[in-house]
Amino acid sequence: MKKKSMLAISMAVSIILSAAAAFAATDTTPVTAPAAATAPANTAAATEPSAVPAAAPASTAQAPATVSTGMQNTIVQPLNTAPAFQMLERIETIVYGRPRDGGLLNRLNDVEKTVFGRELPGSLTERQTALIDFLEKGTGTQPSLLFKLSVAEWGIEQQIHPTWSLSKRVDSMEGVLEGAIQAGPLVSRVERLLTRLLPDGIAAVQFELPKETIVKGALLDTLTVRNVKVNDIIILGLNEQIVVGDVLVAPKGSRVFGHITKVKPPRSFGRSSEIEMRIDSVEVLGPSVVPVNLGEVAKKAMDVDSGIIGAAGASFGGALLLGPVGLAGGFLIRGNDKQLKEGTLFYVQTVDNVMVSGYKIPQQITPITQTEDSAPQGTQSAPLN
Repeated sequence: MKKKSMLAISMAVSIILSAAAAFAATDTTPVTAPAAATAPANTAAATEPSAVPAAAPASTAQAPATVSTGMQNTIVQPLNTAPAFQMLERIETIVYGRPRDGGLLNRLNDVEKTVFGRELPGSLTERQTALIDFLEKGTGTQPSLLFKLSVAEWGIEQQIHPTWSLSKRVDSMEGVLEGAIQAGPLVSRVERLLTRLLPDGIAAVQFELPKETIVKGALLDTLTVRNVKVNDIIILGLNEQIVVGDVLVAPKGSRVFGHITKVKPPRSFGRSSEIEMRIDSVEVLGPSVVPVNLGEVAKKAMDVDSGIIGAAGASFGGALLLGPVGLAGGFLIRGNDKQLKEGTLFYVQTVDNVMVSGYKIPQQITPITQTEDSAPQGTQSAPLN
């Protein structure tokens, strides 16, 4: 029985990949496009507490990112969902930005039609598993759809929007590149964009991301003692792309995950409010998550960025550095204004050398990676848009 189930899943994956190739050549008809400058509203991903992408040993650092259930902002309260719904909610959030209502089979049918243009065979579990693999993992010869989508988005806008739904990301890219949103299954629309941007195709390369690579994350929402509580997941945006040599590891805008460890409201006798936050991981192309912490290299990078912080060890945007050097420290936000504003930057560093999937940048487009604020050196950078 187990062998039959594995064979069925394998067949479902093959069908999905065949469908993707077939639909890539599908003709599409333009429809009215929104203004290209109009950004979709932020959606974010929530997760079961056990699936939070927190710091982990190097041997597990390449586990797929599992933060996928949508919320309307980037301060995420963990949800408790029945197991039967978890995977489908994750798929719907990737595609639409939020889970939908209705029966499981009807919802899965709708997702498959949106992505591939038709329903696929197999049981509910087999179809969901194959779809997640196609969206997030890919195969030995093809990177995941989200990998391809992020490279295309980076090629068009030089940053990505992983807190948007797949549908909105594709709509936005078509608006910028073609001036109109196209009809057709999402997979064919992504492949068409890639053909126009990168006719030689996209391949993922395995690459060792060095230990102590600087990761600079910017808050996407203002944090206050009133809108966060302990264990809430905080999603930041990567403020500078991570490019090592000619390999793109994480585009600007990639998600950086943290969580709240302590909240204290203002107290008597003028004592300040406090929010303590720990930054756990950065999402790289794949998608996969890489553990990060607050170490000596990150602290020195803050010092180098003289436009943001003065002396090492001083408060940084109201955040005091916590924890011994080399261990998973955190940030203590203390003040009378009871908030840490959107856009505030935090520096952390990768915990260890780790193998990740990256994109080898073709020589003809290398110049778009060479900016004055090239990462990951911790120098001054432009704001995250």
